[in-house]
Amino acid sequence: MTISYHWLQTYMPVTLTPDETSRILTSIGLEVEQMQSYASVPGGLKGLLVGEVIACAKHPDADRLSLTRVHVGNDKLLSIVCGAPNVAVGQKVIVAPVGTTIYPLQGEPITMKQAKIRGQLSEGMICAEDEVGLGESHDGILVLPASSVPGTPVASLFEVYEDVVFEIGLTPNRSDAMSHWGVARDLCAYLSHHRNETIRPKRPASELAETNTVSSIQIDLRDPSACARYAGLTIDNVTISESPSWLKHRLQSIGLKPVNNLVDITNFVLHETGQPLHAFDAITIAGQTVIIRSAEPGETLVTLDGKKRDLQPSDIVIADTEKVLCLAGIYGGLTSGVTTETKTVFIESAQFNRSRIRMSGLAHELRTDASSRFEKGTDISLVPVALARAAQLIADICGGTLRECINDIYPEPLPVVTVRFGTEYLSGISGKAYTADQTSGILTALGFECTPISDHEWTVTVPSYKNDIRIPADLAEEIMRIDGLDNIPIPDTISIAPSIEKNGRVFRWKQKIHGLLNGWGFRELFTNSITDAALYTEEQQRTGIKMINSLSAEMNMMRPDMLYSGLSVIRHNLNRQQSDFRLYEFGKIYSTDPEGHFREEEQLVLFLCGNDHEPHWRTKPVATDFYTLKGFVSGL
Repeated sequence: MTISYHWLQTYMPVTLTPDETSRILTSIGLEVEQMQSYASVPGGLKGLLVGEVIACAKHPDADRLSLTRVHVGNDKLLSIVCGAPNVAVGQKVIVAPVGTTIYPLQGEPITMKQAKIRGQLSEGMICAEDEVGLGESHDGILVLPASSVPGTPVASLFEVYEDVVFEIGLTPNRSDAMSHWGVARDLCAYLSHHRNETIRPKRPASELAETNTVSSIQIDLRDPSACARYAGLTIDNVTISESPSWLKHRLQSIGLKPVNNLVDITNFVLHETGQPLHAFDAITIAGQTVIIRSAEPGETLVTLDGKKRDLQPSDIVIADTEKVLCLAGIYGGLTSGVTTETKTVFIESAQFNRSRIRMSGLAHELRTDASSRFEKGTDISLVPVALARAAQLIADICGGTLRECINDIYPEPLPVVTVRFGTEYLSGISGKAYTADQTSGILTALGFECTPISDHEWTVTVPSYKNDIRIPADLAEEIMRIDGLDNIPIPDTISIAPSIEKNGRVFRWKQKIHGLLNGWGFRELFTNSITDAALYTEEQQRTGIKMINSLSAEMNMMRPDMLYSGLSVIRHNLNRQQSDFRLYEFGKIYSTDPEGHFREEEQLVLFLCGNDHEPHWRTKPVATDFYTLKGFVSGL
């Protein structure tokens, strides 16, 4: 995930340098894999100067070249050979002196060197706009306004946005940090703990004026298991145009290409809050009704990329009374999207079922910024907040006016998650003694609510954006990462307790059997529980458990017995001239009962092959037989 330093700082009440930010992020589990400079114009126009062409004459040995003398703000005039057809005396131009690196739109960066061109000295270059990243034209040199002062840095004449961007390697459970606001929250929690003061991130403005107007576009949420919450808002009188510079710079810095002001706002809110949004042209919504449902057999959708997609019943779709509008949470439809002619928009904000979004994304080979967040789980409380934030920006940037208040459908509010947690458990699992103030302070800074049970124990209410927190160990991890894993003391001695299975009686019997078999000359096997269905009878295949996503054609079924996995080991050894051995394996077999329920059963299997004992000069080899095996079984 890419985070912009300047964007992040807008939510921070204190200023951190990029290096400080990088160090803190890595220490709290948001590992910065790369930190690099960004400029809206490649190279930031550094080293380029305004020059004035004082003299211009034809090159004596080249018809298309000119010899110029250029004033760049000091006493010395630069001699520059120029190939542009439009160069002339009196022009104010962009000059790249010797030692300056330019970044053309095409090709690699070029560092200016003093050179002789057709026998004439050239001390730099007079640049066209595509040679310095200011445009695509290469018809001639870029002529600056006549008021430009020679020697002035070119960067001061153009709006160059510079930033530092962080590439953060997020673990899948950290969906709460898939936004600038989420990262700022973690940074402030770290600063609050380590500076021993209350530091909270600045919340983005998301206040909307109250209105009693009844929603004109109805929302029909037919399946709460597919969409737990859905909110919509209609905005009139929008003007679709180019986004303001600040908005384009924000998106470009994290690698997004600006489209238009409305689409850019939805993308901005997504990366600001972590909540995906989608905009529809309201005039395309038949029946003025938005329906959230599963796709029906035979339905198709032409998505924004122009591809026709056959929908599956597992797909969640947004539809109207006549057609499908978009593939929910993943990709918009071509006919319902916003265009330059759009005047009224319907904005949606929702939380979709993460498993079904992931299944649809895989089935249609689509992965978007929105789907990647829905897959990991979004904050359901942000659904109306992000919508209000977008509406406010649309009103400011697109000139839109609210037709109504937010229509928020939340039929089955999610239960609040609470975890009992105390310092005794924390110290035991972390290896460090934390005080009650430190423990509750870190949790509070992260957004948890701590209700005291005693002086050192609390009932901790988990915020809705922390969907990976369910047990005390999760809370311990939160505290340890904010405090710093490097601050956990390393003991002088390390003791390791052996793990014991919950069923101690079974464990003891298995240990005894291991000992007996090893003493009798057996060697233990460990084979794969996934096998080839073709090895088994039709009845075994019918009651067996097939793999949905098989690793290969020979690895497509959970084994219904342990015979063939052991025989494969025997075959491997026989093919290598190893024929005398005793083998055993503890393992599990898998099947289904008549009602279709999965069954898992533990077994022990013994294999004997070849001779019962090695040849000896006093005795002849004796082949292993049924009675040899019976003896071992009786012994067990």
